[in-house]
Amino acid sequence: MQKSFHYAFAIVASCIAITCLPCALVLSCAGIFFTPVSEFFGVARAQFTLYFSLLNIAMMLTLPVAGRIMSKVDLRIVLSACVVICGLGLIGMSRGNSMPWFYAMGTVLGVGVAPLIYLSVPALINAWCVKNVGFFVGLCMAFTGIGGVIFNPIGTSLIQSGPEGWRTAYFVFGLIVLVGTLPFTLLVVRSKPADKGLAPYGADEVATQAGPAAEATGIPAAQAMKTPAFFALCAFCGIITLNQTIYQFLASYASSFEATLPQIAAASGVVASAAMAGQAIGKVVLGIINDRSVRMGIFFGLACGVAGVLLMWFLPQALALLLAGAFLFGVVYAMTTVQTPLLVRSVFGSADYTNIYSRISMVGSLMSAVAAVFWSFVIDSPLGFPGMFVGGLVCMALCLVTSLYALAQKPAA
Repeated sequence: MQKSFHYAFAIVASCIAITCLPCALVLSCAGIFFTPVSEFFGVARAQFTLYFSLLNIAMMLTLPVAGRIMSKVDLRIVLSACVVICGLGLIGMSRGNSMPWFYAMGTVLGVGVAPLIYLSVPALINAWCVKNVGFFVGLCMAFTGIGGVIFNPIGTSLIQSGPEGWRTAYFVFGLIVLVGTLPFTLLVVRSKPADKGLAPYGADEVATQAGPAAEATGIPAAQAMKTPAFFALCAFCGIITLNQTIYQFLASYASSFEATLPQIAAASGVVASAAMAGQAIGKVVLGIINDRSVRMGIFFGLACGVAGVLLMWFLPQALALLLAGAFLFGVVYAMTTVQTPLLVRSVFGSADYTNIYSRISMVGSLMSAVAAVFWSFVIDSPLGFPGMFVGGLVCMALCLVTSLYALAQKPAA
């Protein structure tokens, strides 16, 4: 059975459903609602989008609790509950009539989506696979971007269907989350291979190899959180998230050339799409590279990011090179949700992975709540977009230092 079809593949399919539906519809599709909803209520865009900051804060506060629960409770129950919360939260957004209501629903969505986006894929793949772990994590996480590509146009069409089309879009998105994801989390997901009387995928191939077997043991969270490697990985998670947020301003960067390079400004949407494509492809490629060497994955992702920044900064007049730069920056963007969990697994093993990674992910969630504001201040200052690019290069240099330090300080299992 393992040589033909292993149940781990069904787990991978479930992870794809989770990232492509609730994660993408809550996070990757959020931006299409910012303008229509704020205009409908006649409020500043920042006043409405505050709900997204509250969502990120709720994610940060939820993660350590979710990590403890997921390490003890059947994942079918936990993940299904999270899917229900996300689905009902989106439906709740469709009923909004005041900003406090949206803020409350944003908090609800943050509670539901936090375990799904940060913990579900690494926890399930680590439990079910000892082979091709990086590839499967990258493949599943790529669907957060693919889901955005699929559902952003659908949501936009629904929004444009009428004066309150945004309500329809939120409601339909909520139904899609519930109907499309619950069959997987309720009927397919199992916490560990032993629940199906199976060994993890690839266990027969690594049984004679001491390296992977040793890595699967790891150390408990209480011990991990006292190590220098833990704090280095917290720093890495926060800084790579700060760097990732530059993506949100690439379209604005292209638009800033409207007076001097109108053809570049006209392609601002394409620039953002190029970065999204780089993110999706980069997640899969990073996963494959990490299966060979975690250090190689670090160098590859950061090298792509540096090359992307330099191309966008110094050669924006050539559209092909600008798009290539945006695509390459998408690869370093992908490190946030692929390299971080694989680094945690490499340094601390899988024994108490969910508890450890949930605490490290808190830093990323907190940074997500403030990063866009930080880069906005930089861009609006005399430093402008060059200041943003310099900041990105500094972030990537710090990511290199913190990640390599964490690997060097790997504690003994």
